[in-house]
Amino acid sequence: MNIANKISTFRILSVPFFIACLIYYLPGREPLRYLALGIFVLGAISDGLDGYIARKGKMQSYAGTILDPLGDKLLLMSAFIFLSPLCRLPLTFPFWLSFIVISRDLILILGAIVIYMVKQNLHVQPTRWGKLTTTFQMLAVICVLSQFRLLAVATWCLALIFTVISGLDYIMRGFKVLYANDNHRSAN
Repeated sequence: MNIANKISTFRILSVPFFIACLIYYLPGREPLRYLALGIFVLGAISDGLDGYIARKGKMQSYAGTILDPLGDKLLLMSAFIFLSPLCRLPLTFPFWLSFIVISRDLILILGAIVIYMVKQNLHVQPTRWGKLTTTFQMLAVICVLSQFRLLAVATWCLALIFTVISGLDYIMRGFKVLYANDNHRSAN
């Protein structure tokens, strides 16, 4: 368990505290919103930090390829679920946006499971589109937690665009992985 993996594990373990702050938030309990914002910002910083440390320190590991995206998915999915209109904040994500973000992530997770079951191997490699998606989703969450309406709407529009593009890109890549050897077999 190297330092990069410990940072990813920290991000995963911070998710329940983030969720608790949002569940117990009521108008007038602003410290809980600020605490949720702080936890989320630490999670976002740790996302960049663990990757940087792993690359620079040559500490990339199989565990890291699982822990890092798992931490991202748990943190972001919980944010889009608990910052939907179910939340008591004045500014929240619209249901349709949360639905699209969560659906994309569930499709990617199910696709990864199918690839692992069929190929008995899974190589998780983030793409430029995926990194842009994560960046804009994190910025959108920070803007919603900060209650910056205009900036929140602008960032969630960008997050939506990159979520759809990266989702389609990952789906196409997944099909290529699934059918890579099947094309050789059918040609022979």
